[in-house]
Amino acid sequence: MNKLLIIDGLNLVRRIHAVLPDENDIASVQERVLAASKKMLLQHQPTHCMVVWDGNEPSWRKTLYSDYKKGRKPMPTALSDGLVNIKVTLAEHDINSFDAQSEADDVIATIAMKMISNKGEVIIVSTDKGFSQLPTKNLTLWDHFNQQVFDVQQYEKKLGIEQYQMLDFIALAGDSGNKIPGIMGIGPKSAADLLNKFRTLANLYRSLDNLGAKQALKLAEGKEMARISYKLAQLQCDIPLNINLKQFRINPITN
Repeated sequence: MNKLLIIDGLNLVRRIHAVLPDENDIASVQERVLAASKKMLLQHQPTHCMVVWDGNEPSWRKTLYSDYKKGRKPMPTALSDGLVNIKVTLAEHDINSFDAQSEADDVIATIAMKMISNKGEVIIVSTDKGFSQLPTKNLTLWDHFNQQVFDVQQYEKKLGIEQYQMLDFIALAGDSGNKIPGIMGIGPKSAADLLNKFRTLANLYRSLDNLGAKQALKLAEGKEMARISYKLAQLQCDIPLNINLKQFRINPITN
């Protein structure tokens, strides 16, 4: 069985860079990214590996909702300028990159689902909890920084929902980290309570007459924002990509 290790490039690099005392010390970032990547190859023993990077084109999500990811700190110039050398260093060690046109998340999701549909196994290396919406069969989410599998079931338990309700939950409660708004006045606890009772967003909206007038009004007035929030949170798994998996095959790692 083919096993594909997909590394969320900027997720890894920016977290490594953030803990360095000198933000201009890109040589250390380069060294640590390579060491981290080699460690993952040794741990997971994939047959294929790719690092997927965010591109510079505006995201369709930004077009849909102008405040999407608003307020995020821009990448430091030294790091931005150093990405080319980081990619070159990885390639010199047979760890090849794929540059997304815009957000890497949709590309990662598309490649992962394609691989799984072809009876392969996928490990996604990222701390982005958005990947928890993907089906878990033959898919592992690996948190490199905590050196552990991201436990989707534990995350569901923390939120008080089931996996199939993840997008409905964000549609209601939003996602502050990505500036996805949700419905004003509906927090995580209320969203979980509503989904536990009505199971889905669609069923909830068919049942507004069964709610108190104040809450029903919030939901009615926020319906369009819930629709937008759902779309913002939903990973696109069918992006047209011209990728030949052979170029990402790697030799077995022994040390």
